[in-house]
Amino acid sequence: MKPAPLGPGTLLLVVGPSGAGKDTLIDLARARFAGDGRVLFARRLVTRPPGAGEAHGTLSDAAFETLRAQGRFPLHWRAHGLSYALGPEVAEVIAAGGVVVANGSRATLPEARARFTRVRVVEVTVPVAVRAARLAARGRESAADIKERLLRSPEVDVAPDLVIENVGSPAEGGAQLGGFIAEELAMVG
Repeated sequence: MKPAPLGPGTLLLVVGPSGAGKDTLIDLARARFAGDGRVLFARRLVTRPPGAGEAHGTLSDAAFETLRAQGRFPLHWRAHGLSYALGPEVAEVIAAGGVVVANGSRATLPEARARFTRVRVVEVTVPVAVRAARLAARGRESAADIKERLLRSPEVDVAPDLVIENVGSPAEGGAQLGGFIAEELAMVG
């Protein structure tokens, strides 16, 4: 039996290709809503050690699979050879009518839309040359991995509610995301 969709709050997924600047924009929006208990900036759980510029919880593959099998993750996915999930606190905030902001995967959007009653999608885009420079600067991927990421295209219709072309200053993109979160807070009351 399929579980009932999680609601009445909003899951706001920030999606886009690697190197688009999603984490930077989320960090700027997090600062704007610090202390606002209606907004949770979800900390993704990942089967990878923490890296520069990305705050996430880490789990071994075995621990991840155990928690997934127990139904502890309201949303989980695989990408880039790793497992990702949103933790149980996400379901709690959604049930209380809050807004959860999370760095998500475009590939998991159909599952998210089936699992939550209200999903909003912000797609962050950037020109390929800018992405290539950002990916190289973070030093996590080889040149071959970067090339593969640059050639990858989403296999799902994103149907975003907002597109942020992240070519200006980080503050500009962060302000766009923050404004969208504020609008969503006004909707959920």
